[in-house]
Amino acid sequence: MPQRSMVTGRSQEPRERFTEELRRLRKERSLSLRELAKEVGWDSSQFSKMESGRTLGGPEVVQALDQFYGTPGFLVTLWELALLDPTQFKEQYRRYMILESEAVNLWHYAVSTVHGLLQTDGYARELLALGGAKGAELDQQVEARTNRRTVLEVDEAPPLRAILAEAVLRTPLRDAQEWREQLEYLLEMSERPNITIQVLPQSCGLHGLVSSDVMFLRLLDGRTVAYVEHAYRGELIEENGSVEQLQRAYDAVRDAALSPAESREFILRMLEGIPCESST
Repeated sequence: MPQRSMVTGRSQEPRERFTEELRRLRKERSLSLRELAKEVGWDSSQFSKMESGRTLGGPEVVQALDQFYGTPGFLVTLWELALLDPTQFKEQYRRYMILESEAVNLWHYAVSTVHGLLQTDGYARELLALGGAKGAELDQQVEARTNRRTVLEVDEAPPLRAILAEAVLRTPLRDAQEWREQLEYLLEMSERPNITIQVLPQSCGLHGLVSSDVMFLRLLDGRTVAYVEHAYRGELIEENGSVEQLQRAYDAVRDAALSPAESREFILRMLEGIPCESST
């Protein structure tokens, strides 16, 4: 029997939760499957199979539904969790991903790699391949991860402050062109009004987050939770005292980081150091 949240009554099993949300969103609009198909542009049988759990659909149809229902990134996140092997994800991480898609404010500190919401396809591919994925499985994982970027690209996108340790920008991809595209993408995203990107120089020395990636999520009910990742494990932290302690460490990192303008100049210098492709 699927596990259900004691608070919402919704399934905590990724596949069942995905189908539940599809049914709920359509019923809230008082739409039949045929009417939904007419609005979104897919065959009604496709939506029937998705809502019954016979198929998960592809990223294009899920993204179209996210856009139609005004839930940017939410359905894509549930789809990604339903698509991938549930044994790969502990319950805390599944819950974090759902909370991330619903958050109204995000603050992140990256100690070694670019966060998934800011990764290009090439960066995501090389990083995910390190976990052993390959072939069609790797293609699916890359598509699922990069589709989550839509949460930052819509009109009502939540604000994101991303602080990158200098080591993140000094750890290139094997493919110089892919690395160039990643740095260019960071610059592009930094120009969005809802995104602030800062660089923490190595010269700042030791600090409270020196070995930890952390993402803070401000939720609709006003609470802030944190997801902390170390080398081989992650932890969702909801207890107020622990979250406040992490926030103080984050504030100190933010104060020591380069300004957004200085950070753009730093990334530009990294770009200038990448050899250009030969024209011959």
